[in-house]
Order: sequence, then structure tokens, then C-alpha cells
Amino acid sequence: MPDLSRTGSWLLFTDGIPQSQVDTEDPGYLEFEYVRRIGHIADLAFPAGEPLRVLHLGGGGLTLPRYLAHTRPGSRQLVAELDVPLTELVRKHLPLPPGHGIRVRAADAREVLESVRAASYDLVISDVYAGAKTPFHLTTAEAARAAARALRSGGVYTVNVADGPPLQQARRAVATIRSEYKETCMIAEPAVLRGRRLGNLVLAGSDRPLPYAELRRAAAGDPFPARVLDGDELARFASGASIITDGTNVPEK
Repeated sequence: MPDLSRTGSWLLFTDGIPQSQVDTEDPGYLEFEYVRRIGHIADLAFPAGEPLRVLHLGGGGLTLPRYLAHTRPGSRQLVAELDVPLTELVRKHLPLPPGHGIRVRAADAREVLESVRAASYDLVISDVYAGAKTPFHLTTAEAARAAARALRSGGVYTVNVADGPPLQQARRAVATIRSEYKETCMIAEPAVLRGRRLGNLVLAGSDRPLPYAELRRAAAGDPFPARVLDGDELARFASGASIITDGTNVPEK
């Protein structure tokens, strides 16, 4: 449906839940705060304007693929999106620009992740939801390890986690990402970190130091300022949380 607050923008709802916002006139504009934070990671973790190879787990309205095609012309992007009717709807009403370099594969995101060539991507972005939950098999250490295998040296794995008090899933997600990546950080609003409300927490992992100072400045300057946790502070956040594995019998709520 049209986004009445911004000319040329559209909102995608799935089962009544807002999933994506797309500005067809300005693909460099990111409305959703968590999407903006993923954009900060992509902007700052690599040289400005440099084309990237990107694997997106989850497609939605293809907001981030459009953004990266706009900000980094020449990028090659693969999107794993299982929902064929959704992709057809988006392509029909929100067509991609010429020369976009975006391919969509109608398959399970974990299967796509495990099937791509090793060391073939600069950036892997995981933002998959079935209703309001991420499919369990995309939250595990094995999935994080598969992303690490898909990444080139210096690549970055980024994950969107939606959670609320007492942030149990977010703490377990951090523990899981930290078990597979040498360098990690998390971006979230202070009210979410204090357990005052539901929200999105964006995690990133890499085999090299991430641009923590630059990310802090970018996140602090957003319309809804956020904090960046890394190092000892992030370790304290995840203290006592168990790592999620494929063998976990019952996913914790």
C-alpha cells in the first residue's frame, strides 16, 4: 500500500505485519530503523561505493538489495526468498531498476546459504521472518558457520533479531554469533536494551575488526538514536546465555 507520509514510497505488509518500505524514487532512503542500521554496516565496513557480492537471506520488498544497487553500482546480489507469490507481487508493483544485478532464488534460505560457493560473498544479510519469528534453523550456530564459509576474508555477517523483555532470544543470538566470529557487535535502541519494549537488534560478525567508532557515530545520529555494543560490553550482555544449535530440542521462547 502507498506510504502516505512520503511521496513515491510503498509499504509491504505480510499477515498484517509491516515487513518492508520501498522508496521507488529514492532507493537510497531507508525508513525502518533496523534496516537503516544494516545499511550503516554495509556503508562503513567496506570502502565507499565499492561494488560488493551480497547474499540476502529473506527478500521482502527487496529494500536493501535496491539500496546496495543504488549506493554501490555494479554489485552482484543473490536473494533467497521462498515466497514466490510475494516476489511476483513485489516485481509487479515495485519493479527493479535497469542493471540492478539482483537475482532472486525461490528456495529455503538455509539451503541457499549452504549451497553457495565458499568464500564468494562480501556480505551476508539474514532478515527472514515467518510471521513475527525467524525460522529456527536460521538462528543456530551451524547457520552462522555456513555464513562464515560463504564469506570472503574480511566479509561481514549481519543478522536482524526481533525481541522484547527479557531479551532471552537476543542474548542467545549474541552468544551464538560470538561462538563463530572473532569480531562481533550489536546495534539497538537504549529502551530495547533496557528491556522496556519490543524492538529490533542488529548483530554483525566478521573475522576482522568492524568500524565500531564510525558505527557509533552513525547510530547516534539516526532519528531514533541507537547504541553499539562490542567487546566486553557485548560479552556481558550475553553472559550466561546458551548457544543455539541445530540439536536444540525445543527452541526457547
